[in-house]
Amino acid sequence: MKKSILFALAALAATGVAHAQKLVIKGSDTLGAKLVPTLAEEYKAKHPGVSFEIAAEGSTTGISAIIDGTAQIGMSSRRAKPTEMSAAQAKGVNMKPTIVAYDGIGIIVNEKCPVAKLTKRQIEQIFAGDITDWSAVGGPAGPISIYTRNTSSGTYSDFKDLAMNKRDYAPSSQKMAGNEQIAAEVAKNVNGIGYVGLAYITDPGIKAVAVDVEGVALLPSKKTVLDKTYPYARPTFYYTNGEPTGEAAKFLEFTLSDEGQAIASKIGFVPLK
Repeated sequence: MKKSILFALAALAATGVAHAQKLVIKGSDTLGAKLVPTLAEEYKAKHPGVSFEIAAEGSTTGISAIIDGTAQIGMSSRRAKPTEMSAAQAKGVNMKPTIVAYDGIGIIVNEKCPVAKLTKRQIEQIFAGDITDWSAVGGPAGPISIYTRNTSSGTYSDFKDLAMNKRDYAPSSQKMAGNEQIAAEVAKNVNGIGYVGLAYITDPGIKAVAVDVEGVALLPSKKTVLDKTYPYARPTFYYTNGEPTGEAAKFLEFTLSDEGQAIASKIGFVPLK
């Protein structure tokens, strides 16, 4: 009798393990620091048998994880590069991007910095190292401290494309692991400047600088990103190997649902609808 009970319990345990689902998501800090963990918590509340492993270490790592088969979803704030597409094709991987929300890269300075706006040309020159003192752009004399994302970041690449005419960053620029780190460093340094996603532009100790586009000062906002007037707007993506299946497909569907997009909006992203 005892043996039959133990066997039944073991069978139930095995069934529970068999039905447990783990979703591995890797990549972008922009998506993975706030948005995807929040979506995951809401999803788990509706699907208690699902667990998540989320690693937000940069878009490059997310795309690589799809190519290597070490994640079901790769988060990315940029499109896959031709070299990455070729590497995927060589392994028989079909890199499928799905836009999940829109974002704007905001230029941030210390809240005590008197500079309220910069032209696109000035922004390029500052981050490329041509302009090194705040006095050159209407601020008080003082060396400009530049904070950027690290090289695995999609935002690092997108900012070069959108704001710097693909130029290299100034050798003096300091590379940070994520948006929160950039915001924290700029908040501590009155001479600091950096860039972050929309979800971080209201962090304490910093303020967003308007971008002067042909005489119009534009701040990053849901409106200026959605109407594409803000020059540093971009989509964000989930990458999968072909059409997602199983739990990955369900989580993608949840992200794109009205509920998922409402979460994205609340955190600071621009929803698709």
